[in-house]
Amino acid sequence: MREYDAIFIGAGQAGPFLAARMAAMGRKVVLIERKFLGGTCVNAGCMPTKALVASAKTAEVARRASEFGVKIDGEPIVDMSAVAARARKVTLDARSGLAAWFDSLETMDVVYGHAKFVAARAVSVEGKRYTAPQIFINVGARPHIPDVPGLADVPYLTSTSMIALEELPKHLVILGGSYIGLEFAQMYRRFGAEVTVIERGQHLAAREDTDISQAIADVLTKDGIRILRGHNLLSIARDGADVVVRTDQGEVRGSHVLVAVGRQPNTDDLGLDLAGVETDQRGFITVDERLQTTVDGVWALGDCNGRGAFTHTSYNDFEIVAANLLDGGDRTVTDRILGYGLYIDPPLGRVGMTERQAKEAGHRIKVSTRPMSRVGRAVEKGETLGLLKLVADADTDQVLGAAFLGVGGDEAVYGVLDAMNMEATTEKLRWAVPIHPTVGELVPTLIGDLREPDA
Repeated sequence: MREYDAIFIGAGQAGPFLAARMAAMGRKVVLIERKFLGGTCVNAGCMPTKALVASAKTAEVARRASEFGVKIDGEPIVDMSAVAARARKVTLDARSGLAAWFDSLETMDVVYGHAKFVAARAVSVEGKRYTAPQIFINVGARPHIPDVPGLADVPYLTSTSMIALEELPKHLVILGGSYIGLEFAQMYRRFGAEVTVIERGQHLAAREDTDISQAIADVLTKDGIRILRGHNLLSIARDGADVVVRTDQGEVRGSHVLVAVGRQPNTDDLGLDLAGVETDQRGFITVDERLQTTVDGVWALGDCNGRGAFTHTSYNDFEIVAANLLDGGDRTVTDRILGYGLYIDPPLGRVGMTERQAKEAGHRIKVSTRPMSRVGRAVEKGETLGLLKLVADADTDQVLGAAFLGVGGDEAVYGVLDAMNMEATTEKLRWAVPIHPTVGELVPTLIGDLREPDA
């Protein structure tokens, strides 16, 4: 038996930072990881996919060069092996950086293997037992594979395996029209593949308001992506070198299939029942507002707790627990204002409530929108797709949310995010003097155009 002050299961974007903080204070900690340091973000999410997005953007800029007075002879050639190698280097550099950091911490041990609870304060790894008064679970999530007849019999791809692909699909069929699937749809279309997206619902990125969802569809359609909405999957089968996807409205024949219908937590093989740690029906670990599980001394951080599905929410989980346990604070997960991005081109930056969510929450609202075709910075850059949208409370003048779909939208939305965290009213925000020419300079204009929507 090996005794520690704290055990960390999983090396994602929350636990390791808390472990390193404790180790720097002289506490004896062990970080247990079954595969790679860095979790989803470093190895199969943000870093490699955004590297691929950058390559796809470069290919698109090259194709459009003549619009800007730059002449390139012939169609740009995309070297998929070089594209994949670049993404892989980004991941390996980040992973090795983490390893070097952890190696420098004298009271922190890193153990590779599959950790399973054997009691509330003990886990086993490859037959070795580790105990501690505090245990932190940061095991992340993985692609969900739906129970579709025939799917198991075809060589389908997931967001994880897609990153390593070094060949260009002739026709990529994507199951699922949400954030992950849409990013891959656009990047592989720009690499030169034919792409079809099959979505069960009537809207892409269904969490968004209808106008934002439709604008996303317009962006992707303009890139030549075929979008099928309202299609229920019936079966999938191989036909020679092709994969045939059958829906209730027909069939789609492709060379490759990407499954992107959601994610599920990596909690089903941790022995949580032996520790008394409860989960919900989907497998997410039940936590309170301070991220403690149903067992005293055990916390769940990151994607596995169902309280956020992003690198930044995972890191914020670390900040909350560190503040409460190490700094004498009293922070809760309900304090944070959620923001996130969809990294198609142009990107979507989202903060707070949608118009629909604000209405459902009982707010009397004001809404303002502006097409990117009326944003000077977008016109100058020749990127006028998308729109800006702001939602505010009509009674209190508090900003409730924003969606910036357009060039620089993922950065420009920070003005709204900061204002919401500071609880600034629209009246205060409208008198800011923004920098011209930028996308963010339109926030005061949006505020001036706020109106109650038609019933």
